[in-house]
Amino acid sequence: MPKRLLVVESPGKVKKLSEILGAEWIVRASCGHIRELSDQGEDSLGFSMDNGNVQCNYVPRDQRSKETIQQLKTVAKQVSEVVLATDPDREGETIAWHLKEVLGLREAKRVVYTEITASAVRTAIAHPRKLDLNLVGAGLCRDCLDKLVGYKGSPLVWALNNGAKSVGRVQSATLHLICQREREIQTFVPQDYWSVWVDYAEGFRAFYHGMANAPQEAAKQETEVHDDTTVNNQTAPESTRVLSEAEANRLVEEAKRHPHQVVQYEGKVTNRQPPPPFITSTLQQAAGSRLRFAPEKTMQVAQKLYEAGLITYMRTDSVMLSPEFCESARKWLEANDPQNVPQRTTRHRSNKTAQEAHEAIRPTDVFRPSVELRVQLPADEFNLYVLIWKRAIASQCRPAQLRKTKVVIQSGQIFWQARGQVVEFLGYARYWPNLGKDTILPALQQGQMLTLADAGHEKKQTQPPPRYSEPKLVQLMERKGIGRPSTYSPTIATLKKRDYIQLTKESIQPTTLGLEVDVFLQKALPDLLEAEFTAKMEDALDAIASGKQPWQQYLTSWNQNYFAPALAKAKTVVVSSGIGAKTSAVAERKFETSRTRCPECNKFLAKIPSSKLKKKYFLKCNNGCENIVLFWNEFQKAWEAPRTKETKNEKSPTKISSHPCPVCKKFLEEYSYTKDGQRKTMLRCSDPQSRQDKKHKDVAYFNTQKGWWSPKFGEMKV
Repeated sequence: MPKRLLVVESPGKVKKLSEILGAEWIVRASCGHIRELSDQGEDSLGFSMDNGNVQCNYVPRDQRSKETIQQLKTVAKQVSEVVLATDPDREGETIAWHLKEVLGLREAKRVVYTEITASAVRTAIAHPRKLDLNLVGAGLCRDCLDKLVGYKGSPLVWALNNGAKSVGRVQSATLHLICQREREIQTFVPQDYWSVWVDYAEGFRAFYHGMANAPQEAAKQETEVHDDTTVNNQTAPESTRVLSEAEANRLVEEAKRHPHQVVQYEGKVTNRQPPPPFITSTLQQAAGSRLRFAPEKTMQVAQKLYEAGLITYMRTDSVMLSPEFCESARKWLEANDPQNVPQRTTRHRSNKTAQEAHEAIRPTDVFRPSVELRVQLPADEFNLYVLIWKRAIASQCRPAQLRKTKVVIQSGQIFWQARGQVVEFLGYARYWPNLGKDTILPALQQGQMLTLADAGHEKKQTQPPPRYSEPKLVQLMERKGIGRPSTYSPTIATLKKRDYIQLTKESIQPTTLGLEVDVFLQKALPDLLEAEFTAKMEDALDAIASGKQPWQQYLTSWNQNYFAPALAKAKTVVVSSGIGAKTSAVAERKFETSRTRCPECNKFLAKIPSSKLKKKYFLKCNNGCENIVLFWNEFQKAWEAPRTKETKNEKSPTKISSHPCPVCKKFLEEYSYTKDGQRKTMLRCSDPQSRQDKKHKDVAYFNTQKGWWSPKFGEMKV
């Protein structure tokens, strides 16, 4: 009996699908994209545009793709039917079209499922459909757009001769957001202010909230927003800002001079609604903040969970859940947490542009015991699965109930305010904890007199806006409409690979190269950097995917009306600035100052970023001292000047001490080095070969007031 062929994208799915479908099916993988635009034709684009038509020339991506195509062709000739089961998104539809073309299928049978479970896969195969050519058109258009911008725009930055490699439609707009924030930080001027407070014998603290004769601000309406880039949004309370110490002192004196009376006391119970289940962007944000996963790692781990049949498809922008899952989640809650079962099934609203045919990211079986999975899965996969499970269950729970209290006190002409919050019912937060700690206020009565225990103020300083973390950047890209779920992670990975950005203490910082490229593109292709401009292009691709706009017509008109003229103008910027001339980004940039001083002028050295170094930066004097550059010596734990060929070959004079090495008993030698701009001396083993030994790693004695001392061996016994 002839078999049937099911073609999927990832080899990781083959085993699971083969088990589900049985012996009558052959399951093979395309290993992702099998074809790409060739490098033939004008500017090596691989496509041509003429009178609203686009002619594309596709070739296998690499040698492996050639072999995969040949293998699929061989198997396709031996079976009665070929079914295409690539991923359920725009990219997957495009890959299915490429498979149809290379296999010469007259009418492709397309099946879609969002979870690799027996019921979902068999149901999908029982209901095949035709290829969605609108989705395919959007995918082909994206490929052509990205290559057009990359291949035509990148030569502009090559002329800078600074190592810049590429320009990209999504990449450059994202880099611009990072560079904008960096410039805000550099130009930020901190301002001092004071937070004024009073403590009451009744057991709470209140903060200055304005004067009785001053116009009162309208009460701000509190909006509860679930922010997956943080574990909770609680910030330390402080007063209305006071801009001088004299005024802060006056308020404290006034507080001590006048009696304090409660003029307003409010207490109400509010509901905090459960968060929606994960979509691609919120999964990346939560995994970044709670598991410290980079977006790229989150998607790699999620892919493995999907291929194992444990979660639904992880590239989605819809928060919709299937009725079957909602019912099973309800049953789980009824059996394990009956107090948390809502009266009606909770529904969440997706973004306007979300593809509602997709589901949110959720576990395929909410009843699967975690004890078994902990044994079966690697730690990263298990932790991400638990995160997805908890979020999905939380989305189907009752709201959390919070009792919020506010008290306003008057003393003389001054108002003081305190706020309290107590969680009365955890609700969804039992599974997804994102509520702040309880702040309890005593029960008070309007008109009640209070006893002042203390009053004071705290000097504070305004802080510059923080650099974006990777979760925050994903959140920002989503809000600005830059890219789509499948592009957030690859875009950030590309910026790292191009050396345009680097991670500094989990924060994204543009490199000198990234800043230079951004400054240049602001002059050459300013529209391409604007989030709104890039977002409109994404909207156009969405319109193509829904059949509202022909893709070839959009691409040719976009190139003719915008990109070709913009490119011609950009080339004049390159010529006018001088080929090979660098932008003024380096001169404009203020480098972070180190705590190490220059050995010549004694001023603090600047930290110069470098992705090639383990330390991620080296030190340089920017105060006119020539050739003062220090690099970190990991072995000596000290900053040192680079050694020239001469100094490497030349043995520096060393003084042999009379103290034996605690490991090999050879004499220790005195070794001089520079730290924080000062010359210092330490004792180390005099045998260079022995120093390479791991046992000698901690043989280091430092000069203290009590004599030679080692962190490992303690005080040296004479």
